Amino acid sequence: MRRKPQHLQVRPLVHRVLFVCLGNICRSPLAEGVFAAVAQAHGLTVHADSAGTGGWHVGRPPDRRSQQIAERHGLDIGRQRARQIEAADFTRFDMILAMDEDNLRELECRKPAPGSRHLGLFLDFAPELGLRSVPDPYYGDLADFEHTYRLVHAASEGLARRLAGL
Repeated sequence: MRRKPQHLQVRPLVHRVLFVCLGNICRSPLAEGVFAAVAQAHGLTVHADSAGTGGWHVGRPPDRRSQQIAERHGLDIGRQRARQIEAADFTRFDMILAMDEDNLRELECRKPAPGSRHLGLFLDFAPELGLRSVPDPYYGDLADFEHTYRLVHAASEGLARRLAGL
């Protein structure tokens, strides 16, 4: 069997997606973990990451309630660490998806003039929900975090289908 020359070998397309919320401890880490799992189930090669527009929680793991909900659904997000969005993210990622309109406006203000890729709202990939923003569960209870999971799961499915060309 002959191997294809190195320059002719096809590499799988890697979709680079960044999820952004305010502090990067509740919504966006959950979206990162859920989307990575959903994308893998769809056979997609992705690099998922998350960040916050604010820097209050940099270096901290996700909120214990986000971790607990993720674990209920078979996901481990405990190794993630909060970080703040940086200028290089606007060229490093194919898509930057905000959890809500306030964070989207903040991203639009920070976006370097040329060259940024798709910038939008994550829930736009789940129009059937009739929502545009994922509510921040931080001041809520575990039921609010479960609701966040359901929203990000629906949007993850929609995004995965879009990336897979379905």
